[in-house]
Amino acid sequence: MLIRMIPVLSQSVTKVLHFRRRLFSRCCINIITSTFSKASFSKLASHIGEKNLLIIGPPGAGKTTAGRIIGQKLGLPFIDVDDDVLEKTWDMPVSQKLSEVGGERFLEEEGKVLLNFSSFGCVISMSGSNPLHPVSMQHMKRNGIVVYLDVDNEDIMRRMEKMKVDRIVGQTSDCSIRDILRYRQQFYRQWFDLRVLCGTGDTAEDVCEKILKELRRYFECETFVSTRSAPSEIPQTYFCDVTVEGLAPDGGLYVPSKDHPRLSAGEWQRLIGMSFPERAQVLLEKCIHPVDVNPVQLIKMVEKAYGNNFNCSKVAPIRHLVDDQYVQELFHGPTASFKDMALQLMPQIFAYSIPQTCNYLILVATSGDTGSAVLDGFSMLCNADKQRIAVLVLFPENGISPIQKKQITSYRQENVKAVGVNSDFDFCQRAIKHLFSNPAFNGFLATEYGVSLSTANSINWARLLPQIVYHCSAYLDLIDQGVISLGDPIDVCIPTGNFGNFLSAIYVKQMGIPIRKFICASNQNNVLTDFMNTGVFDLRNRKLHISASPAIDILKSSNLERFIHLISKGDWQLVQDLYSQLLNQNHFIVPKPVLESIHENCSAGWCSENDCFATIHSVFTKTGYILDPHTAVAKTVADRLQDGTCPVVISSTAHYAKFAPDVLRSLMVKELSSCPLDQLQQIHSLNPLPVSHKPLMDSLSGAENREHEVCEADIEAVSEKVEEFVHNTFMKQRV
Repeated sequence: MLIRMIPVLSQSVTKVLHFRRRLFSRCCINIITSTFSKASFSKLASHIGEKNLLIIGPPGAGKTTAGRIIGQKLGLPFIDVDDDVLEKTWDMPVSQKLSEVGGERFLEEEGKVLLNFSSFGCVISMSGSNPLHPVSMQHMKRNGIVVYLDVDNEDIMRRMEKMKVDRIVGQTSDCSIRDILRYRQQFYRQWFDLRVLCGTGDTAEDVCEKILKELRRYFECETFVSTRSAPSEIPQTYFCDVTVEGLAPDGGLYVPSKDHPRLSAGEWQRLIGMSFPERAQVLLEKCIHPVDVNPVQLIKMVEKAYGNNFNCSKVAPIRHLVDDQYVQELFHGPTASFKDMALQLMPQIFAYSIPQTCNYLILVATSGDTGSAVLDGFSMLCNADKQRIAVLVLFPENGISPIQKKQITSYRQENVKAVGVNSDFDFCQRAIKHLFSNPAFNGFLATEYGVSLSTANSINWARLLPQIVYHCSAYLDLIDQGVISLGDPIDVCIPTGNFGNFLSAIYVKQMGIPIRKFICASNQNNVLTDFMNTGVFDLRNRKLHISASPAIDILKSSNLERFIHLISKGDWQLVQDLYSQLLNQNHFIVPKPVLESIHENCSAGWCSENDCFATIHSVFTKTGYILDPHTAVAKTVADRLQDGTCPVVISSTAHYAKFAPDVLRSLMVKELSSCPLDQLQQIHSLNPLPVSHKPLMDSLSGAENREHEVCEADIEAVSEKVEEFVHNTFMKQRV
């Protein structure tokens, strides 16, 4: 038996053909039990209207069977391109045509036929090679919604073996069937509007249910609500809106109006064998409506974000530490912190979302790592996007490490600037929120300069969302390494400051990853520990302590608001009341049922500086592995709170090189160089794991010691800095 698989491209086109619809025999269709009602089928069919539903995928994916069933369910005619178009046009079997013209010409001949084909309101099963002919696919897609049946190549191989298929067209002595299947995938991913991820063992009924589910989602809106308002009180807001706006008009944070999508066991099984970018693509498609961000465009963004920008091919690898503890290394990005995991992608989504004629200023507060990650991520945009997007970063002048400051202040582009503030991170964040909520200031920027404000902090949903990917990936990697089986529980322990990293792990549990316990780890700025344990969030008489782990030197965690909204089952009135009380009285207490729900899912602890340093020393002595101070905080807390009945994944949020002086002191190195680069050499002379972070070393080696502006801790002073930067950046463009 021979299946057509022709890995060649051609673009010649001629001839016109008008297609006559072919009735198919109902006896070949398996009637399936569906969760969809007749009214739902009718509604879907009416949405499709005069468009076609095009089903693409590799040979053996089940396109024809699924297409017939879907056509029957929706009451739409079904067309099989092979049987109803190609063979009727050529007046011969496809196999005979293939034999006559050969593999080199077949794709061209097939494309000619499709270019002269027209239909409307039909379900069409495309051939496995149609997507390889771009001109004819463009013709078909103009009047079609393309559904991609993404079937695992090994499943295809098993089907071929069952069908006794031992060769395919295009196969040579040095090119296996698997090679050709992998080659074909890139073409299917260039055209689809909806992906149906087919799990191992999915029946035709399963696949059809998934197609119908994806279709229903396609024609429904996915909106966002504020944590502080009833859904009816704000206009319908979509993904691109929340990406651009950042903060909701009422001062709350945007969250999806529906729960996160839940993947089936078969879908999780498919993801195990995928690379990190492939996992990211599938998971983000599930969370971003295809009308908001086209999946094909999303693929390009993901490939650019996670393709060659990371110092490790696995992007966010899992490494065994000791006993049942594992670290997920989230620091292999260009700026050596977990912030790169989101900020290599978020700027591209932002540029995609904003109108082409609008200018935006991204305002960012950083406790150290976000600043350089934002600057690096937005520097990857194309020149046209840089012309309309500027970035201003505020950082605590004396609250970040020397290497972090060197990173942040080394960026020198006309649309990028970093300003130190003589205060802490909480003031920087508060200043930015004030500017966002000041209509007079926003109106002035819009009127005078045509500029709107947005943010890349984790208050922006598009910044928070990509973080779900690495938490999912950690679980999948543990399965891949044989540590656990699919369905086994794990715990996670996360050094927590602004709460976005922690919250994204909770969303992952909603999606089906069996995380048993979320462990919140704090340093001596332990407001979150107290809150998780008592339900009292109290900033009265709290003083921020500068520590060796500056990314969690935070008292007021922005994403805690999203957490309370989630844990209270969307009780926006409660959130509004609590945050009104926080504004006026600097504290609040959550109701007892909310606290009980927190305790069911979460635990929290904190550690001192001395304990943090002792952990760094102990782990290095036992394993040769160096933890950065944030990860050491998490390791210390995990030791105290985990019960040892399942693996715990510790989020390693930064490379130790960014905190060289404190790491060296922890390792009892007595003579420290005053030069950051020399300090890094001192660490690397110890031959530790993980190895040195080459992109960080390269960037610091090339970075000059530059002067930078410093602003006083005054809202008006910050406002003036913002206006000055906007004037200098966007007025030049007008001139």
